[in-house]
Amino acid sequence: MAGKDQILTGPALDAALAALPDWKYRSGAVVTVFKCPTSAAALELIAAVGRIAEAQNHHPDLDWRYNRVFVRYSSHDAGGEVTGRDIRAATEVGRTARELGAAPQPERYPDAEPG
Repeated sequence: MAGKDQILTGPALDAALAALPDWKYRSGAVVTVFKCPTSAAALELIAAVGRIAEAQNHHPDLDWRYNRVFVRYSSHDAGGEVTGRDIRAATEVGRTARELGAAPQPERYPDAEPG
């Protein structure tokens, strides 16, 4: 579990995001969108994200729109802020998405939450 003392802010958050070009910071979370070749491939990515979440005991918010998967990480146990757990999870999800042929499109993540 993350604690408030593990929240990434300022230079630490900037450094973490510099290592994650496929993600951006939005409203207290790290977010991205992955465009998959097909709707079925998007479901495969969602299943893979689920396996990562279970292995890390850290679960993102997901939204599926045909061939796009919207992913949002923040640490609820740290007041909904970004912690190192979020960065580690985002790193693993990004690597897995690339292996599955998904293209990152962080600029497609809406300013308002999808829904």
